[in-house]
Amino acid sequence: MNQNRILLVDDEPGIRIVLSAVLEKAGYAIDVAEDGFAALRKIQQRKPDLVITDLRMPNMNGFELLFVIRTRFPGLPTIAISGEFLTAIVQQGPLADAFFQKGNYELSDFLGKISELLASPRKTTPEQPVNPEHAAKSPIWTPTGDGPVMLTCTKCLRSFPIDLCESTTPPKQADCIFCGALLDVQFFAVGTAAE
Repeated sequence: MNQNRILLVDDEPGIRIVLSAVLEKAGYAIDVAEDGFAALRKIQQRKPDLVITDLRMPNMNGFELLFVIRTRFPGLPTIAISGEFLTAIVQQGPLADAFFQKGNYELSDFLGKISELLASPRKTTPEQPVNPEHAAKSPIWTPTGDGPVMLTCTKCLRSFPIDLCESTTPPKQADCIFCGALLDVQFFAVGTAAE
């Protein structure tokens, strides 16, 4: 029997232990990583069938990891999980194939989405590069509370907060605070990737 392999990325050991146990019981082979850098090393060693990642992590966070996966492995299905952020839908779709807000989903829905993503044929192969037009648009992530709106740079792949100044709509362009690149910002509607 060929088990589907899932890479679970979260900096909290307790979450890695509990979710690993749940996923193993559901019949999946599980590998874990504590941040985006460790996850990328594991993906290069042995590509999983699906990646589940938290968004807020030290070193390389989930925003950056998802952007690298979308750029380098566009055929690899992904699920983002966060208690702090909701995704903003951009023109080419969300950065992850599905999104679950921590503490606000049913286990059956979560396992069902994993099964659905693993069963659906991918439109791109892992070796096929992402559409350059899509890669040029920087994804926006909105907080569930009073936290900052996050923008991921398409050049250096780092995420940083942007100031909305009294406005609820982000600017059409922003400079990356890390590398200085001028970024085109696409923001359409706030929602979850699972919608």
